[in-house]
Amino acid sequence: MKIYTKTGDEGTTGLFGGRRVSKSSPRIAAYGDIDELNAVLGVVIAHSNQNIIQSTLRQIQNHLFILGAQLASPSADPKIERITSAHIDFLERQMDVMTESLPPLTHSILPGGSKTAAHLHLARTVCRRAERNVVYLSQLPEEPVDNWVMMYINRLSDFLFVFSRLINQLEKVSDIEWVPQKR
Repeated sequence: MKIYTKTGDEGTTGLFGGRRVSKSSPRIAAYGDIDELNAVLGVVIAHSNQNIIQSTLRQIQNHLFILGAQLASPSADPKIERITSAHIDFLERQMDVMTESLPPLTHSILPGGSKTAAHLHLARTVCRRAERNVVYLSQLPEEPVDNWVMMYINRLSDFLFVFSRLINQLEKVSDIEWVPQKR
């Protein structure tokens, strides 16, 4: 099968179900951001040999594939797997376990620390952009978005923040505290 179809040469793309939309549509922007986030997580995985990174982020990449397919299928197609409360519970359980071993957060921290943590912070910011675009999409009357999708993306950005802190701890690199400049 050829990867190129030429059907997008005019600036449109197909959603699941066959409907064609502009490549600049809010729906395409939303699941494009999810695809970008998934790629950033792939970079984190490629640059780390830690088992916790490999196993946890692979699961999240699979969740993001489900979420992207769900966004590409605006109608509730029974053949398309859906994000559910179980996916959100997974993130919350992971954060609860990670938080137990982390020192309390007393100051804002700057994105960075180890290379892996810095990449996780980048993933977090891409996740926040995806969230903004999904929320925008959900506010359009003709573009339904399942609430579980919005909840998952919101929780995922929190997860990536906590995970970056854990990775810094595991790699023995301190979080970088933000210090306000005095005038």
